[in-house]
Amino acid sequence: MQVPSEWIAITLRAIALVTLFLGLTDAARLLGVSMGSVNPIEQMGMTAFVYLGIFTIAHLFAAVGIWIRANWGNVLLVAVTFVELALYLSGNPNVQMSVVGFIIRLLILCAMVLFFLIAFRTRRAAIHD
Repeated sequence: MQVPSEWIAITLRAIALVTLFLGLTDAARLLGVSMGSVNPIEQMGMTAFVYLGIFTIAHLFAAVGIWIRANWGNVLLVAVTFVELALYLSGNPNVQMSVVGFIIRLLILCAMVLFFLIAFRTRRAAIHD
């Protein structure tokens, strides 16, 4: 089964937009947009603030990398999403997300792994032809 490259490009752009949205919502949490006059560092704690900052920057860079179709964007997104989900599932109190955020990150991770498998099979089929 040959997957059309236009379909992959459109889907990757959609994933890039969702990743950009995740990064921007994390940045809003860092800035304390919805917290009123409460300091975000006091609300979350310093370790959680640093984790969120790292994940925010990584999501924003990954979104740009995927949008410009650079391979490092895909790898960065898979790595940061895997680490974020692993920390959350291990019960780390410094990594907080909603059920919707968890499901979105899990779907992104599954989609990116699927794209890696498609690329691997396409490359392997091209070598054998």
